[in-house]
This record gives sequence, structure tokens and C-alpha cells, in this order.
Amino acid sequence: MTPHARASRRLLLLSNSRDAEGRYLVHARDALAAHLLGVREAAFVPYAGVTVAWDAYTARVAAALAPLGVAVRGVHADADPAAAVRAADAVLVGGGNTFHLLRELQRTSVLAALRARAADGTPYVGWSAGSVVAGPTIRTTNDMPIVEPPGGLGALGLVGFQLNAHFTDAHPPGFQGETRRERLAEFVAANPGVGVVGLPEGSWLHADGARVTVEGAHSAVLFGGTDVQGAVDAATEVPPGQPLPEWLEGAGIP
Repeated sequence: MTPHARASRRLLLLSNSRDAEGRYLVHARDALAAHLLGVREAAFVPYAGVTVAWDAYTARVAAALAPLGVAVRGVHADADPAAAVRAADAVLVGGGNTFHLLRELQRTSVLAALRARAADGTPYVGWSAGSVVAGPTIRTTNDMPIVEPPGGLGALGLVGFQLNAHFTDAHPPGFQGETRRERLAEFVAANPGVGVVGLPEGSWLHADGARVTVEGAHSAVLFGGTDVQGAVDAATEVPPGQPLPEWLEGAGIP
């Protein structure tokens, strides 16, 4: 990520698309309205959808954004999806399976087009997989690798840290596997210096230039910082309304 791209970026990275009542993109409607102010048509990338038809997925997003006065066009309907992204006023990347999303982004050359548009300040909105893919890689997704992206797991790199959407510290009675917190602790132990932001449902990140702020209902949980002795700190929390610490942007993954 170049200094220019970091200074220009306009990102809204949601943990989830539905609220507790199942309503689609309602919980972040005010944030979406502010982020997409002045946008008449947005290009939607439905590639994370696996068991939902992409036309139906696009129609669902279009219905959710219609009250904001934003028209939505699915890039899959264009003969040149990358050109559709390059021509859009804003870009939206939906949730689903992150591995499937990345494979299709690579196959259609939309990955490079998204990176270029974000670098020139075009508003970017992602949720779930669409937020995870904004990081340097998708290695902190929760999803099963149902496909193998031929170009590897490198993603957009719009932020310098990894993301984990739908973050929860739940540990059901009798469950003997690792919790999400334990799995992310394993990640930062195996990747020293790399930061991860866990986003609980109902929360999101807003990047306006270099500053990235936690917004929504819950604190973000950070993994990968170091204490004064250089040891990895326990996970720390950043409450809504507060910016993420600068060290996260300097981490990344080569």
C-alpha cells in the first residue's frame, strides 16, 4: 500500500450484513448513507455467493440500498467485470465464502481493478468476506477452503492488517476445540509482527485516509501487539469511536 493509496482510501468494512433480527444492511444504514453520499450507482461484486444465484444476490443488495438512492449493478452481468469496477462511482463486495470470492476476483482480474479504484479514493464497502479480502491476505477468514485460489491467498491490501469478521469468543459447554481467540493467537504466534483485527457482529471499520476508526455496537479485538519486552501481548480492545493504533498498519504480510 503506497502512501498515496493510504491517504486516499475511503473504506467501510462491516463484520456482517444482517442484524440480530435478520434485516439486511439495516444496522449500518446511517454509515452506508454517509459513506455513499453523492454516489448514484455502485458496482457490486457477488462472487462470495456460492449457493445463492448472483442475480438474486445483486437484487437483495439493490433493495437494501434503494432507500439511499444508490442503484446497484452486479459486475457478473458485464462482459468485462473489471471494466465495470473501473467505471463505477463506488464498489461493494459482499459476503459468503472468502476462498470462492478470491478465486473469482483473480479469474476476472477484478482484484487488480478493485485495488486501483480504492487507491484513487473510490468508496469501497465490504461485509464479511468482502471485508476480509481488504486485508493483505485472507488467512484469517473463518471459511472452509472449498476452492483453492490459483493465485494464492494474497488479497487487496487496502489495510495493513488482517481481518477476522464475525469475531466471537463463544465457548459452548462441552466444546473441546479452539475458540476464535485461541486460533487468532496461534496466527500471530506463527506470524510475528502481523496484526489482526477481530470484528464482532454489529461493528465495522471506517477508513478515511490514514485514520481507521472502530464504529458500531462493539469493541474491536486486536491481536499481535508486543509489550516493552517484545513479547506478544494478550488481545486488546478498541472501543467504538476510537482509532486503531498506528502499529497495525505497519505490520502487514509480505
